[in-house]
Amino acid sequence: MALVIVGGIDEGRVEDALAVFESEGWTRVRSGAPADGADSVLATHDPGVLREADARGIRYVLVHHGPDDGVPDGTYARAHHRVERAELPGLARRLRSRERLLVTCLAFAFKNGIPAESAWVVDTRFLDNPYWVPELRPLDGRDAAVRDHVLGQPAAGALLDGLEATVVPILPAYAERGRMELTVAFGCTGGRHRSVALAAEFARRLDRVDGIDVECRLRELEA
Repeated sequence: MALVIVGGIDEGRVEDALAVFESEGWTRVRSGAPADGADSVLATHDPGVLREADARGIRYVLVHHGPDDGVPDGTYARAHHRVERAELPGLARRLRSRERLLVTCLAFAFKNGIPAESAWVVDTRFLDNPYWVPELRPLDGRDAAVRDHVLGQPAAGALLDGLEATVVPILPAYAERGRMELTVAFGCTGGRHRSVALAAEFARRLDRVDGIDVECRLRELEA
């Protein structure tokens, strides 16, 4: 079973988020203890609820609906997911109980903003950009020519090797804390070449890791 704690800048946003979670099959609870055997959602405006949950060892995912509430150590500052209304239904479905950690390798463009769900952000702009190679410009990181151009750079291999050595050993710790989703976001200027090639390659490497599920998302190419 999963426990989600929802916060927001005002009661209306919190209630709106709770209603979405309930419509997706979640059970609303009034305290920090999840309902027996059920995926549960709890609202809070009080950072003390989070501290109590931490002290009691309750595993939860914290979702903040809307803009910054300006509360030090509040739900916005500590949120695992910061979302707007349109994102809530999909998030509620994705957070339903999982038996295996899902790692998402996400490619994005810095010019369009860093994805709010990112746990790890990898800046790939230090690599040579295929955009400046005329025959590669109209392609993207899924094409073999672009992939070879990016991954053939020694620095790309060093980045992937180092990231794999850092991330893979700590994946069990995320699951132990109840974090059943983890997003590793790869950014470049346009979100089409370097970030795509690296996100896809890192997902391929993670596919060899036992006990986790892996997906690759390409934000700018899927828009």
